[in-house]
Amino acid sequence: MTKRSTKIGMISLGCPKNQVDAEQILGVLAGQGFEITPEQADADVIVVNTCGFIESAKDESIEAILDAAAMKKRGKCRALIVAGCLAQRYKDELSKELPEADAIIGTAEIPRVAEIANRVLGRHEQVVTVSAPSLVFGLPRVSTTPRHYRYLKIAEGCSNRCSYCAIPLIRGNFASRPAESILDEAKRLADEGTKELVLLAQDSTQYRHATIDLPKLLRKLTKVRGLAWIRLMYVYPGKVTDELMHVLAEEEKLCRYLDIPVQHIDDRILAAMNRRGTSDDIKRTIDRLRKKVPGISLRTSLITGFPGETEAAFRRLLAFVKEYEFDHLGVFTYSPEEGTTAVDLPGRVPEETAEDRRGRIMRAQAAISKKKNRALIGSRRQVLVDGMEDMAIIGRMETQAPEIDGVVYLSELEALPGELVEAVITDASEYDLVGKGIDVISGTRRRR
Repeated sequence: MTKRSTKIGMISLGCPKNQVDAEQILGVLAGQGFEITPEQADADVIVVNTCGFIESAKDESIEAILDAAAMKKRGKCRALIVAGCLAQRYKDELSKELPEADAIIGTAEIPRVAEIANRVLGRHEQVVTVSAPSLVFGLPRVSTTPRHYRYLKIAEGCSNRCSYCAIPLIRGNFASRPAESILDEAKRLADEGTKELVLLAQDSTQYRHATIDLPKLLRKLTKVRGLAWIRLMYVYPGKVTDELMHVLAEEEKLCRYLDIPVQHIDDRILAAMNRRGTSDDIKRTIDRLRKKVPGISLRTSLITGFPGETEAAFRRLLAFVKEYEFDHLGVFTYSPEEGTTAVDLPGRVPEETAEDRRGRIMRAQAAISKKKNRALIGSRRQVLVDGMEDMAIIGRMETQAPEIDGVVYLSELEALPGELVEAVITDASEYDLVGKGIDVISGTRRRR
């Protein structure tokens, strides 16, 4: 009689960087004979890959852990493994408060996750193993995204020490991944059908391994056969060099898109945040990018309610948003995080005030986005097909990153996920577009 394989269920929370970790966890487990199931109720072992970046993310992670623990009482689940950022940061608290967790493992324990899963299945005492954070790469991965776009981490950790950010406490100092391993993985992903490669790091501009810096790495990646788009995320505004701008302008496979979080524009707040550069530096960087890389789409993220943010400081931020008209923008309210220097800053802003300010920026951004999108009506754009939604084909332009930006709803053309199509934009809302498909584009992508 054939022995039934042990089934693994995964719950992964947080950012795409955490998603890559989840894929490596699944890859290691699958490589050791575990069966991956999308149905948590059928899982023998549930892994909750947590996020611990801000308070709301912690709350979501705790809720997911408790939901998974409940499955141990009413379902097939025999073991619960808590992994990721929350485990890395709060191992002692989790061990004490969540005895339902059979194992609590840190971000560096991914290569050993199969061994740990077997241990907790064969014993009753809780396993807590959290090493110092380190760069983990080169492991097998099980895709949790559509095959045609994949995330690829080029570095781990951060050394910027922004006063509000707990990432260095969780992930350690910045460490660049060897370029050879990045290129090898990019080639493997392209061979598996990846058309869009999304590059991730806490600060991509800091990448450097041996003699290879970020611009050189990007040029090497453009030589990988099969890739159509390469997208760069998490770029620190004070480190955008002329060479990076040249590469973005010159290389056809690089998306004319940059995620460049600025966080604030008031100089006093920027200094309190321990951000490098002034408001004028940020504005000059944006102006140079738009001049040197025509048609570039810029995404940014902002924080409202940071300690000491007066109404005047906020109005400067709102005026900046209206003047510079980002293509995509996200706003977070300040979250005080243990161990960060911002926790002790004076001038705490009431939560309701921070939320109100966030809403005012998002309303302004909605009007900006709608105006920009409506300006595209009548233009031809290349669209990468993602799949179906509400009986319509959906896809994205190179100016839209997966999962965080808007989409294009396509009509009058049959196309499969991963295919590039040419479309005419026919309608637009604040965040999404409607397009009429013209043709499926074959071969390498053409310039607009």
